Amino acid sequence: MNKIIILALLYLISVNVVNVFGQNNGNKDDNTFVHKRNFDTSASRIKVSLNAYSFNKELDNYVKGNNGDQMTIFDLIDFCSLHKIPAVDITGYYFLGYPEVPGDEYIYAVKRYAHLQGVDISGTGVRNNFANPDRTAREKDVEMVKKWIDVAAKLGAPVIRVFSGTVPAGYENNWKVPAAWMVECLKECAAYGAERGVIIGVQNHGDMLKTADETIQIIKEVNSPWIGVIVDTGNFKVEDPYKDIEKVIPYAVNFQLKESAFGTNSAVRMDLPRFMKILNKSGYKGYIPIETLQMQGRVYDPHTLIPLFLKDVNEAIEAEYK
Repeated sequence: MNKIIILALLYLISVNVVNVFGQNNGNKDDNTFVHKRNFDTSASRIKVSLNAYSFNKELDNYVKGNNGDQMTIFDLIDFCSLHKIPAVDITGYYFLGYPEVPGDEYIYAVKRYAHLQGVDISGTGVRNNFANPDRTAREKDVEMVKKWIDVAAKLGAPVIRVFSGTVPAGYENNWKVPAAWMVECLKECAAYGAERGVIIGVQNHGDMLKTADETIQIIKEVNSPWIGVIVDTGNFKVEDPYKDIEKVIPYAVNFQLKESAFGTNSAVRMDLPRFMKILNKSGYKGYIPIETLQMQGRVYDPHTLIPLFLKDVNEAIEAEYK
């Protein structure tokens, strides 16, 4: 009788162990991550980051050796530290030698300096075109992205931003064909990112991805936990971009919070209270990189405009996340 009870107990224990580690379905790659505590994180709030593109002209002048005001990545980190911006999204363009990857000494110097200045590296990004009809060109871009995934891993950046690509000539009414090319490329990138612990973030950039539905379709077809959306709040080409922002947030892995939801040259300011309500309701807890851009009809000075936009964003966060 005792043997029967012992065997039954052993069986129950084995079933529970299998269930905890997610191996009960026969898929060795399926891992279920368990929580031992039922913490309520609803009151936790998002944090702001700064997208390096806000200083595009000065950073670009430095890496290209142009005349005019210059800024290095180290200056950018100092700016964030000075203005109490918790993190920075360092686009790959601003590393010397891009698109070639920098040496480890340079990468680790950036990582070390950011840490000592109290600034997290919330992401990085590259320039690519996965909708290019030329397969060789697409394959070259995939290899470039892989190299920069390695850079992201060394930097400690959890996300690398990639683009979908521009709609190729002759495919304006045949979106599905270049979309299939994109999915093929993104699957390869996501698989490589999974091996390095780096998430691939696809930005809706008003190119192949103009709407939430298009963006979500691509993410679903890639079908990997290592891919998500960089939600560009200023590049949904729809009547009400806030609806598309809300629709795509469940797939968000990072953001680009712009000054306007209606494009670069719109004078209509971002409805930050509405945006924060959408964000809070969604449960997203990651970084929100802000980005200011040149617009028609105004003198663009990021040293002035970024602190002003940052103030508005922080006030909206305080009002929403009480």
